[in-house]
Amino acid sequence: MSIHVSLGDRSYPVHFQSLRTLPERMAERGLRPNDSSRCLLVSDENVAAHYRSPVTTALENAGWTVRPHIVAPGEASKSYEPLRAIYDEALRWGIDRGTPVVALGGGVVGDLAGFAAATLLRGLPLVQCPTSLLAQVDASVGGKTAVNHPTGKNLIGAFYQPHLVCADPDTLDTLPMREWTSGSAEMVKHALIGSPELLSFLEDHLVGVLARKDREAFTTAIERAVRIKAEVVAEDERESGRRAILNFGHTFAHAIEKVAGYGAFTHGEAVAVGMRAALHLSHRRHPEALNRDRLDAVVQAIPVEGDPGALNPGALFEAMQADKKNRGDTVRFVLLRSLGDAYLTGDVSEHELREAWRFACSEPHASRP
Repeated sequence: MSIHVSLGDRSYPVHFQSLRTLPERMAERGLRPNDSSRCLLVSDENVAAHYRSPVTTALENAGWTVRPHIVAPGEASKSYEPLRAIYDEALRWGIDRGTPVVALGGGVVGDLAGFAAATLLRGLPLVQCPTSLLAQVDASVGGKTAVNHPTGKNLIGAFYQPHLVCADPDTLDTLPMREWTSGSAEMVKHALIGSPELLSFLEDHLVGVLARKDREAFTTAIERAVRIKAEVVAEDERESGRRAILNFGHTFAHAIEKVAGYGAFTHGEAVAVGMRAALHLSHRRHPEALNRDRLDAVVQAIPVEGDPGALNPGALFEAMQADKKNRGDTVRFVLLRSLGDAYLTGDVSEHELREAWRFACSEPHASRP
């Protein structure tokens, strides 16, 4: 099964197929071994333990010379020193502008390798091979690449579309349960901002999806979530308008990650807490059109380890000042007029923020299945 991201002459497919078909999928997009035949493979230690060998073998059998570059797992690898290490490795090896960069891993690897591909020699072909649920439903599609800065998350980056995405559903079988349920937050987000039908589907199948027991249901949910992302990206590639709605819950989430320390909460856990706050703000403005309790029940089903309520609200609000969506000194939030109807606003007072944060921390999320 494949989905197409339509961006004119830079359109590309998202394949849900085995990683062993990667060379064939690359060839279909014009990425074939040239005179040097070099291919840079970026992964992290956890993913490489499972998938480096089969992917390398498949590429080498197709005629590529593969240079693996393995980074430490976790958000700390989305920073300048790991990025510089990729630059050093690639340039010492003698890459050229035809050298593909294959990003094999979750969102951290996809962002890091993607930004390296965007900036090395002013742009190398990028192939995203997402192995986490969060990356498959969200991070690998749309061309956002970045590293973090002490000021905030994803502040140094580029919009750089891949040549293709090859998302192997079987790689999710080795995903730790915390990463699985974390990735479910992005599926719920896509449903809230763009698809009442997907939300109804998730309500009907949420137990099986979160427990990773209903393969047909979660495969269907992943496909529908990716279609929503692809449609939004096709309308607004560089986030000058509608694409900003994909940040629902993220103004709080990025602040949570920064204040708690990257890795204390997974990205999906922070998004789940942030979506509860955003739902509260939305309900204050549109109480008749928005059934907050119904939507909040789905978000609360996503397990969150740790206690976000222990974080300092003042530090969170200060961290929000560095959010990429801001205009001048105005902190902007994505809210819902109703289910599936999202918009961006800067009209949120500190009092409302404090109320929203208290609501987000008012009840614990579900325990992990």
